[in-house]
Amino acid sequence: MTKRDKRLARMRRNPKNVRPDDLDAALVAVGFSVRQQGTSHRVYTYGSYQVIVPQRHPFLLQDYVKDALDILENIAKEVAENADEGDTEAEGKDGNEH
Repeated sequence: MTKRDKRLARMRRNPKNVRPDDLDAALVAVGFSVRQQGTSHRVYTYGSYQVIVPQRHPFLLQDYVKDALDILENIAKEVAENADEGDTEAEGKDGNEH
């Protein structure tokens, strides 16, 4: 299990005990870009996905953490589906060439 997987598992187990920096690291590791860091909220974007997180210290509200984790799961599913489609297309091309 990678460090990122452990962090996400820890967030799922206890969403009340997630610090802003932990959620930031999880979102940025997937590829989210951050904007509006100077305000009381951080806005993360990845394609059509957007996560808005108020910078509450020391811990974030669990609703924001759960929403972000749901979006991360959706992105993981999309990536897996796209990878499967790519494998299927590659197999089809190989079969047609021979």
